[in-house]
Amino acid sequence: MNEFIVPHLATHPGEVLKDELMARNISQKDLAAEIDMQQTMLNEIIKGKRPLSTDIAVLLESALDIPADFWMNYQIQYDLDKSRIKEKNIQRLQLIEQWKLLKQYVPVNCFRKSGHLKSNLAEDIAFIKQIYEANSLDALVIEYVSYKSNTFFKKSERLHVDERNLFGWSKLVMWLAKNKQVNRFDPDSFQKVKSALHSIFYRNSDVREQTKDVLALHGIKLIFLEKFDKTPVDGFSFWSNENPAIGLTLRHKRIDNFAFTVFHELGHVYIHMQKDQTTQFLDLEDPVTSSKSLEESEADIFAMNHLISKEQWDELRRSAPYNDNKIRSFAETHKINPAIILGRLLFKQKNYAVKTTIDRSLY
Repeated sequence: MNEFIVPHLATHPGEVLKDELMARNISQKDLAAEIDMQQTMLNEIIKGKRPLSTDIAVLLESALDIPADFWMNYQIQYDLDKSRIKEKNIQRLQLIEQWKLLKQYVPVNCFRKSGHLKSNLAEDIAFIKQIYEANSLDALVIEYVSYKSNTFFKKSERLHVDERNLFGWSKLVMWLAKNKQVNRFDPDSFQKVKSALHSIFYRNSDVREQTKDVLALHGIKLIFLEKFDKTPVDGFSFWSNENPAIGLTLRHKRIDNFAFTVFHELGHVYIHMQKDQTTQFLDLEDPVTSSKSLEESEADIFAMNHLISKEQWDELRRSAPYNDNKIRSFAETHKINPAIILGRLLFKQKNYAVKTTIDRSLY
């Protein structure tokens, strides 16, 4: 299909005629008299209010020595441009209407802020359909309504979540994962993954990229995507093509939070998702602990026990009361990042205001 460049405005042959008369210093009155035409009719042609006919083109050829074909080609091009501009405007109006509908169900501002939209309506709408895997806007709306009616976080009034933003964030993570290539997943690889991650967390250097590389080596996709507004989400685990995938927001940017969230999602991968590859786990910061599902509780226990073993935790508890030096000594003995130990203690004590010299930053 040929692509045409559609001008912003169509140029009527009368404008060309006007310029020609000015260049030759010929008045409209004189030209009208020479070709035996009413001056008002000629003026309407020059102003673009009347088309330039074949008869007039022949008269202009005689008077100005400019071929009639030139004038007729200009008139034809003008008519075509007008039609294309009209069609383009109709299409643009249709795109605007589609965009108005999309904004009710899609966090377009969040997508734009994350750099995934280009401020071109046609391209942006096509991209959004691709993210949501929807052939039409109707299909997208139906999927969103179905998602909203089944979300668990509505049970807690204290958890303020923008469902549109959260759904959009999860769909974008899934789209990013779909285009990521990793090794074949080995369902028996956890001990190797655990050992490598413990070493990475202990060193706390280039943690994000090294974690991504380790998981990719063992067939798990890891996607980092900053959370959208009003989406208190830490992690998201799901199946992507032939591989499990994890999405992380890095909301807190702390090594202990990062380590716990990674192992929490790995709990879903190794305990739950292999039984049912259609299952997805979207983990929100829910202040109503009692509302946690069995799967979420199991993933929490999985993370705690594999970051600090039960035996190590019992040993640490026997050494109470704690201080930074005692935590560092214990961490050095067991090759665990001291921030991970501190984070576990603060969680158990429900006291996050403790003064400490232990650096919890994620590097």
